[in-house]
Formats: sequence, C-alpha cells, structure tokens
Amino acid sequence: MRKLIDRDARRRRIHVRIRKRLAGSGERPRLAVFRSLNHIYAQIIDDRAGTTIAAAASTQDAAGVGKSGGNIAGAKAIGKLIAERALEKGVKQVVFDRGGFLFHGRIKALADAAREAGLEF
Repeated sequence: MRKLIDRDARRRRIHVRIRKRLAGSGERPRLAVFRSLNHIYAQIIDDRAGTTIAAAASTQDAAGVGKSGGNIAGAKAIGKLIAERALEKGVKQVVFDRGGFLFHGRIKALADAAREAGLEF
C-alpha cells in the first residue's frame, strides 16, 4: 500500500514541477491528460480565463472504445475525439500537459492520435 502512495505522490510532484513552466492561453490552450488504471481522460483548458474549452473526453463515455479504456486503443480513440472537439471550437494549437505521467504507452498513443487528427503541439 505504501508503494502506491509513494508512486502517486511522486507523480503529483512531477506534475507540479511541469505546471510551473506550462500554462494554457487563449491562443494556445492546455491539453491536460489524466490516466487511471482503467480509463484515460483528456480536456482542453484555457488557464488565463479559467475555463474548459473542450469538454473532457474519456473512455467512459466514448463510443466504440470497448469494454475497457485502459489500453492503447482506448487512448487513441480519446486522442482523436478530443482533437475533433478542439477543432470544432476553433483550436488548432495546444500545449500538451502529460500530468506527471511518463510520455510512453497510453499517453504517447493519445498524443500521437491527437496530432494525426489535426492538433499541433
């Protein structure tokens, strides 16, 4: 149990360190990603206005993801979905916030799918 607490605390420390340098603006909002054991979530946030531009896309509400969103296929589907929602709102460029997670696996798959769908970062 202690190992799990330490792992989450380490991720949170990394995320705080990243957020010191990273902020979304009106021209270039932040694409924030959160990964849980079974799902992955993404949303586009304008930090200066304090608003969410593109509502959170998650594997819980995405159609066609399958039984579990805790895999690379689910992450790709969410990357494509969040890019489509951003482009509908007129957002083409974003700043990628990996949330303290390593840029590997599901996080990388989500980012690559968002790039392929038209987002620039």
